[in-house]
Amino acid sequence: MPRTYLVTGAASGIGRATADLLRAQGHAVIGADVKDGDISADLSTDDGRTELVTRARELTGGRLDAVVSCAGIAHFDPLTVQVNHFGAVSTLEGLRPLLAAGTDPRALVVGSVDAVHPTDPAIVDAALAGDEQAAVAASQAAVDRGEGHLVYTSSKAAVSRWVRRAAVTADWAAAGIPLNAVAPGVVLTPMTRPLLDDPALRELVERSVPMPLHGHARPEQIAPLIAWLTSPENTHVTGQIVFADGGADAALRGDRGW
Repeated sequence: MPRTYLVTGAASGIGRATADLLRAQGHAVIGADVKDGDISADLSTDDGRTELVTRARELTGGRLDAVVSCAGIAHFDPLTVQVNHFGAVSTLEGLRPLLAAGTDPRALVVGSVDAVHPTDPAIVDAALAGDEQAAVAASQAAVDRGEGHLVYTSSKAAVSRWVRRAAVTADWAAAGIPLNAVAPGVVLTPMTRPLLDDPALRELVERSVPMPLHGHARPEQIAPLIAWLTSPENTHVTGQIVFADGGADAALRGDRGW
């Protein structure tokens, strides 16, 4: 049966591939992005987050069957935690009432295997406390001391932990809404292209995210997993960070996570 989806970050990369797949399956998809979307909204700002929810309500008549929060950036800048964590959480919390009115509602965040890399506890703690001002300040402090790379890993770790916490609450599990995250490894998108085109940076990426199974992924190889997790067929998977990383997490952490 056709469903109505909202996908953020739908103009490129995994978001675009997911939106394309869902449309090919016969579903209605509302794409949101900073530009070139059915909804144009900057999720690093309160105004943009409000605009997303307002326009989604207008376009759907107040009901959605699934939300895929895919919008994300990877800058050495506090903006990264504002989009990747606070933008994603605001998207899902803001659209949850629309999901509650939908049929077999599902929700998903696109995280990253980088969430298992070193993080800045000050950024993560502030994000999980919902203190955006403190998270921005901690991110700027990391940039100022030459550790800007920690802003991205911390943003993905925080949103992954938020999924684990929120998924089993009354707003989600008790309301019949599975909430999960997909954590890709290196995916060939406009965001990663500059890294992979530079031989020295490519070597660093491949060392920090080893992918023994088939190497780097294309967005089209991640989209089917997202489609299944947000489909009615997924009745019991919730609160999970599903790694679609070619074995990177297993290679990096072995069995230490168990």
